[in-house]
Amino acid sequence: MLYRGFVNLVNRLPMPSLRLQIGVALAVLLSQAGIAVTGSIVRVTASGLGCPTWPQCFPGSFTPTPHTEVPGIHQAVEFGNRMLTFAVVLTAALIVIAVTRAGRRREVRFYAWLMPLSTVVQAVVGGLTVLAGLAWWTVAIHLLLSMGMVWLAVLLLEKVREPDDGHTIAVVPAPLRWLTAVSAAMMTVVLIAGTMVTGAGPHAGDKSIDKPVPRLKIEITTLVHFHAEMVVGYLALLIGLGFGLLAVGAPDTVRRRLYVVVGLVMGQGLIGVVQYLTDVPSVLVVAHVAGAGACVAATGALWVSMRPRMAIDDTTLDDTLAAAPGVRH
Repeated sequence: MLYRGFVNLVNRLPMPSLRLQIGVALAVLLSQAGIAVTGSIVRVTASGLGCPTWPQCFPGSFTPTPHTEVPGIHQAVEFGNRMLTFAVVLTAALIVIAVTRAGRRREVRFYAWLMPLSTVVQAVVGGLTVLAGLAWWTVAIHLLLSMGMVWLAVLLLEKVREPDDGHTIAVVPAPLRWLTAVSAAMMTVVLIAGTMVTGAGPHAGDKSIDKPVPRLKIEITTLVHFHAEMVVGYLALLIGLGFGLLAVGAPDTVRRRLYVVVGLVMGQGLIGVVQYLTDVPSVLVVAHVAGAGACVAATGALWVSMRPRMAIDDTTLDDTLAAAPGVRH
């Protein structure tokens, strides 16, 4: 009943063009990735408790207030990060409205609704992170959820671009799609290892002496080596995938997206090495988080390109399948 009322209300709005829908979906992706980057800025500037309560900034106030124990710059940085949440919420709401009004297929509407729902979950986790005093494991979960939302936002963008009246075709054999899934799983392990390095590293998010931030009590050098080894394993999987795609004559789109992923991973590796050799400067932490979001987005784009939805007739479909041995409709 509520959903029907929502649809009736939305149907009174002008019909959004496909270009507008794609633009809103892109804004969703940029806002999801952007808030992860601003979150890293909060961490490296030690502004994590610039607003020490949630959802209010200070008891009795939703906005920063003069406080002797909390510098104004820390309040501004943390409050600014919270304000970016409104952009995340706004874009999430707009994409739901746009695809509902356009009458898009169920799959598109499903991914669109995941955006506001996951944003609510992320907001709750963010609040718990503050209430837990920035304990390293809560910050890790917060970042990993952000990366998951970036992945979903990429899938949403690709699904919005696809025609509703088309055929879904696997353009590479199933074993290579599984290898891509395995590489994405390895990427997740790399991300988890990276949050552990951060949890034991010098950027705790707050420099309070009276109540120090709980840190991961593992030798950071051990964690760095583990993280690096996982990156090497991830890159090896991607290289193997590349040879497989060349062997089966995968479409140019798929191969180009793989090259982007490999380039981003190598760039991340370079940033990581420089970080290690230069005592983890703040600017490189922010760059590393931005790079992580880019790797997740590129891997998601690679995954969805292997089974696109195409607007082709039955004759063209038969020709396409015949030219792609080992794949299934």
